Amino acid sequence: MNKVLMIVPSYNEALNLKTVANDIKENFSEADILFINDCSKDDTLNVIKSIEGVSYLDLPINLGYSYAVQTGLKYAAQEDYDYLIQFDGDGQHLASEAKKMYEHALETEADIVIGSRFLSTTNYQHSFFRKVGTKLFQIIIKMLTGKKIYDPTSGLQVLKRKVFAPLSKIYAYPEFPDANLLIELIYQGYGIEEISVQMKNREFGESMHGGIIKPIKYMFKMFYYIIMVFFNNLTGKKKVKK
Repeated sequence: MNKVLMIVPSYNEALNLKTVANDIKENFSEADILFINDCSKDDTLNVIKSIEGVSYLDLPINLGYSYAVQTGLKYAAQEDYDYLIQFDGDGQHLASEAKKMYEHALETEADIVIGSRFLSTTNYQHSFFRKVGTKLFQIIIKMLTGKKIYDPTSGLQVLKRKVFAPLSKIYAYPEFPDANLLIELIYQGYGIEEISVQMKNREFGESMHGGIIKPIKYMFKMFYYIIMVFFNNLTGKKKVKK
């Protein structure tokens, strides 16, 4: 029997986490749940403590989304999990879809399964800037790797141990582990597949990419990171080592 861990990075998600936990318990009961409180300023920690049957890590300072994710990767590697599922704490991801992805990973032996909002038509509403960014990253990934990834910014992913264990050891984990990390993993020869999933729009709280300035900064940083990944690959400097 495979050990499966659902990691839920959480920053100021007090209004969403009970719904998230109940969804996972009802629709993916095989998975253990690990909440990672990224030094939230609201009541997130107390809400997590009130939820029965889950584990949590309380980060002493705000590390940001990516390092909260890597904290979960380290925990999964340390506790000998076979599969890890990245699951957002904002209530947009659905446990039933994550389970479908996990079952796909078992059937195909894919190293990484991405839950895609754009592989087929869904009801998910994307902001204008996110639509533009997604399209650009699709094109760039295709140009640099030859592989089409329809949803390169999806945070809903299933990872095999052979993927998350090396990622847990990266000294400088990417600030935004999106298209740049996917390109790196493709260069490393990992098998990446996408399946179409349904997602909900956020009900409470604010997205880390909300507004206008944040998406613009994100785009500039991502272009820089992608260029670095490309040239590191050319020179043989690998960040992710199997």
